[in-house]
Amino acid sequence: MMAWATLSRRLSMVFAALLLVCCGASVWLQLRSNGKHEQEVIQRLSSGLAAHIAQNAELMKPGGLDQGAVKDLFDKLMAVNPSVEVYLLGLDGRIEAQAAPPGHLRRDRVDLQPVQQLLAGAALPIVGDDPRSPDVRKVFSAAPLRMNGRDAGYVYVVLQGEDHDALVAHTAAGTVLRTTLWLMGLVALLGLLAGLAAFRLITRPLRELTVAVKRFETEGMDALQTEAPRLARLSRGHDEIAQLGQAFTQMTQRIAEQWRELTLQDQQRRELFANISHDLRTPLTSLHGYLETLMLKAATLDESERRRYLEIALDQSRKVGRLAQEVFELARLEYGVVKPDKENFALADLVQDVFQKFELAAEARQQRLRPDIASCLPAVCADLGMIERVLTNLLDNAIRHTPMGGEIEVQLRAHETGVAVRVSDTGAGIPAQLRNSLFMRPVFGSRSGSSGSGGLGLVIVKRILQLHGSDIRLLELPDRGAVFCFQLAGAESG
Repeated sequence: MMAWATLSRRLSMVFAALLLVCCGASVWLQLRSNGKHEQEVIQRLSSGLAAHIAQNAELMKPGGLDQGAVKDLFDKLMAVNPSVEVYLLGLDGRIEAQAAPPGHLRRDRVDLQPVQQLLAGAALPIVGDDPRSPDVRKVFSAAPLRMNGRDAGYVYVVLQGEDHDALVAHTAAGTVLRTTLWLMGLVALLGLLAGLAAFRLITRPLRELTVAVKRFETEGMDALQTEAPRLARLSRGHDEIAQLGQAFTQMTQRIAEQWRELTLQDQQRRELFANISHDLRTPLTSLHGYLETLMLKAATLDESERRRYLEIALDQSRKVGRLAQEVFELARLEYGVVKPDKENFALADLVQDVFQKFELAAEARQQRLRPDIASCLPAVCADLGMIERVLTNLLDNAIRHTPMGGEIEVQLRAHETGVAVRVSDTGAGIPAQLRNSLFMRPVFGSRSGSSGSGGLGLVIVKRILQLHGSDIRLLELPDRGAVFCFQLAGAESG
């Protein structure tokens, strides 16, 4: 909630600043527009004032301007209308007569270009020089002054003089300022309230997503089910927040799936170690018992009994040694120590080589090894040593669990992505209680009616095939015992 408050506060501050800037710009433009409009109105209303003054015959005398009459007229006009200031200009713009108080005149000349624009009928408002200010320009009225039929100068009337400026500043400055501030404050307040409401609506999905993330952080995977409806609602739409909700939903689903996989793997690993510990106890106990018997009864045992005890102890030690080797090999496969070194080779040739390794073991049990290899079989791309280990473990398992006179078959068929392999025997098959955990735990003991032990052979087979992007399955076929099948990818070209 603190993160949202910070975000909301920042958005509100930015929005408020933008509102103030916009309000200030709007007020400035409005005041400027009103000022221009007022200037145009005053200039239009007073457009004939200078011409009326210029037509006054009292301003002139035979020798030129009557300075006394001019000053008297100017004083009367400015008394009637204090907002105007009247000047007489020469043809060069120099101020020839005026009625300004002493010290108020700041210019002795006026730019005649605006005067000429006004007389030519240019668009209003037109501003000209203010003789009482060195840098201010104001609206004016102007007319040519003629003497004896010739142009003698101009009547120049400033329509918003010093008195007008002082009166406006005194009466309107506070009102305008207060009105402006109240207007800006009201607009800013209304805009801020509207913005906060909009921000709250916009950030509501973010708050809900924050709640979901915090629950996920505190409650873990249990929060996924309770937060599923909220996440589904957040994922609707196509805006950025909806995309964020979709990404978070997908992330949580992946995490949940990975968590389930890790939990399952951890459970399988625990069961594997528990089973290994349990199954090691039997041969170790037997080995210990026979060795202890040999030590205690060495003097009373004859040679045949002593030899039988030693053979049994040696057989149990072989089981322990083989299991230890398989545990070490499985650990290397599980933790990525061994990586497949893939190459292209003919799987049929590898099957024949593996058959040769088991010829004597099969003959001793009067079993037949039968290859069923399709013609024109494509080469495969795999780790030769690992696939040899797969075939070796499967054939060793089949020979040990197939009765005397049985048959072990290895079938190779072309598959759409490579080669399909099927290893089957004519034994009793896999008991139902072992099928679900066949590739996840060591199989000690026997199938129905057979002897020997399977150890971790099938677990290693499954892991090797997983490293090759494949998997092994147990099939049920009529007239066959255990049937294992898997696929290998075809050889890579080039």
